[in-house]
Amino acid sequence: MQATSQICVAGLAVMGQNLALNIARNGFPVTVYNRSPDKTEATLARCGPNERMFGAKTPAEACASLVRPRKVLLLVKAGAPVDATIESFLPHLQSGDMIIDAGNSHPDDTERRSVELAAKGFRFVGMGVSGGEEGALNGPSLMPGGERSAYDELAPILKKIAAQVDDGPCVTHVGKGAAGHFVKMVHNGIEYGDMQLIAECYDLLHNVLGLSHDEMAAAFTSWNEGFLESFLIEITARILRAKDPETQKPMVDVIVDSAGQKGTGRWTSEIALRYGTPAPTMQAAVEARYLSAMKKQRTAASQKLAGPATTGAPTGDRATWVEAVRDALYCSKICSYAQGLDLLATADADKKWGLDLGEVARIWKGGCIIRARFLKSIQAAFHKQKQLPNLLLDPELGGFLQQRQGSWRKVVGLAAERGVPTLAMGASLSYFDSFRRASLPQNLTQAQRDLFGAHTFERVDKPAGQFFHHEWP
Repeated sequence: MQATSQICVAGLAVMGQNLALNIARNGFPVTVYNRSPDKTEATLARCGPNERMFGAKTPAEACASLVRPRKVLLLVKAGAPVDATIESFLPHLQSGDMIIDAGNSHPDDTERRSVELAAKGFRFVGMGVSGGEEGALNGPSLMPGGERSAYDELAPILKKIAAQVDDGPCVTHVGKGAAGHFVKMVHNGIEYGDMQLIAECYDLLHNVLGLSHDEMAAAFTSWNEGFLESFLIEITARILRAKDPETQKPMVDVIVDSAGQKGTGRWTSEIALRYGTPAPTMQAAVEARYLSAMKKQRTAASQKLAGPATTGAPTGDRATWVEAVRDALYCSKICSYAQGLDLLATADADKKWGLDLGEVARIWKGGCIIRARFLKSIQAAFHKQKQLPNLLLDPELGGFLQQRQGSWRKVVGLAAERGVPTLAMGASLSYFDSFRRASLPQNLTQAQRDLFGAHTFERVDKPAGQFFHHEWP
């Protein structure tokens, strides 16, 4: 067989199919392979007449079709399936060939695979891909990590298939090792936070302020024309306008209030805890999904546990309250991104990946689920101060929090008064208040630790680094 394909896409569920079609449409000969041949045939059937795509029946056939150094891109389920697919290809590859894992793999797995494959002479790239099915087909945000030389060889393909924004394609060499999958994991953690914050606003607008679905859709559409412009705000308006063809009710009202998850948000929370980096908004978003899954328990509890009346217009003009909810959403969003970027900076300091947080914000501006106007402000913040300690310290974004915190506090207070949970919004506000205070009540916590465990403490009137114990009465 003559080797003509530039790359092989292995794993042809919808994401794999669409990414392969994107590659072919951009002029690169591509081989496609799937364990079940029907998906290979389905992919070939979608390929245009002037596009070069070869369907392989086995890993051996796929590898034989590739020019060297061979590039095999995997889009299979995270965990054991990735290892099994790699093992099926290795006997047919040679030293210097490249394997790209484009699924949502845990960064720890990516680190392990990088070391194991390097020892065998192969190059491994862990690449985050965001944008869903549409993004994979028409231009995703791509977050490749690993050896720079591997990225340089992939770049001609990746730059063509990625989403395009005002300052270039939404792809960059994120950094060494597992940097790509770590950045994608944090992207997903931020995505969880964004979605939960929007859900809390929907709850407030509908159940407290009494907006109809059409009125809420109009509000989100209006918000999408200003500083909150984003993919998630846009689709929220679309969702709120949709009707169920079976009942003619608003489509959102016939959907059970139990949200699923694939694990990346939980991973973000777990690794934030590992690094000791506060991520309360993302953590709250994960917990909100867990609580939503407790549908039977919540339904039973609703018959026994009473709370305040949710409905009834609060004091003041309703339009002013809607604006306050908008401002509270943006303030909370800034805090959520600050937490995610802080986690990236902390991990980078440990792993020495070489992350450029401004460049990370840039490649998130298009293609990905969290794409938003707001990312331009983040990009600018890190352009002005490359080692910005925390996003809240940027004059523009921190200034917004200073100016609009009154609305934010009113909204969280109204939610508490009416018994409406704001796990993520409340967590963001508490993060802001904790971060901005020079003194916190953990002096009492440390005193307790010293009393029951002799854990010692530092004194405010002595040099830092000196520790003392008190004989408590």
